[in-house]
Amino acid sequence: MKQLADTRIAIVGLGLMGGSLAGALDGKCRAVVGIARREETLEAARARNLITQGTTDLAAGVRNADIVILATPVRAIISQLAEIGSLLPPGCLLIDLGSTKAHIATAMAGLPDHVDPLGGHPMCGKEVSGLPAADPALYQSKTFILCPLPRTSEGGLELGRALAEAVGAHPLVLAAERQDYLAGTVSHLPYLLACALVSTADATVSADPAVWQIVAGGFRDTSRVAGSDVTMMVDILLTNQDKVLGAVNAYQAQLKRLARLVEAADEEEMRSVLSAIREKRLEMFP
Repeated sequence: MKQLADTRIAIVGLGLMGGSLAGALDGKCRAVVGIARREETLEAARARNLITQGTTDLAAGVRNADIVILATPVRAIISQLAEIGSLLPPGCLLIDLGSTKAHIATAMAGLPDHVDPLGGHPMCGKEVSGLPAADPALYQSKTFILCPLPRTSEGGLELGRALAEAVGAHPLVLAAERQDYLAGTVSHLPYLLACALVSTADATVSADPAVWQIVAGGFRDTSRVAGSDVTMMVDILLTNQDKVLGAVNAYQAQLKRLARLVEAADEEEMRSVLSAIREKRLEMFP
């Protein structure tokens, strides 16, 4: 198995995730090749020293790569998997950074035998997108989920671990379905909740200019992810429908329970329930 320091890594997509990863890999591998649709993106990446080389030609960019990383929206990744297999050299490790994994794992299973596939989902990001937002420190101390397929080699998984660790992340191996179930509640549901909060404020109090003078950090913090890239989020929601809808239904049940407490005005019961929730939050994040 090649050591990460000896690898040539090609990153397809130089937005927030791909650009940040390229910068984080500086000095950790032999070369980082950026592959983007527009030459202006490559010029911007070169100007920030995020990549060693750059090209708009997918075939040329991946031709001699030891590792290829797909850092595009989920449905774009699925489309790319249908065409990229024949372009990759024998033994190439192909990793994706998509936020949902089951559909991608199914597509990866159809790759040619000479490709070593490994699903990936770094649990990090920002509510802004694009190369200008790229930050080489983005992956620091974050969890980097790895979802091996039955055909993923032991060496490929170890190289994936080494890559995650090299950019400061903590690798965590999960099955694709399990990752989608967990992310549906702790990652994808919060986006819908933030969107609902913004829509509620807009439909109720936004006409009164005083509201923006009294708005506090709680609203800003809980609504922050509503500013996320829409293309990315639509792909996530449409490729993890069942898990997201299950999380939404569970949330609605909890919200109705709390609403009933307010309606009943039973202070003792309200204190008991809210205190238990507070304690659970403190357990989650000591």
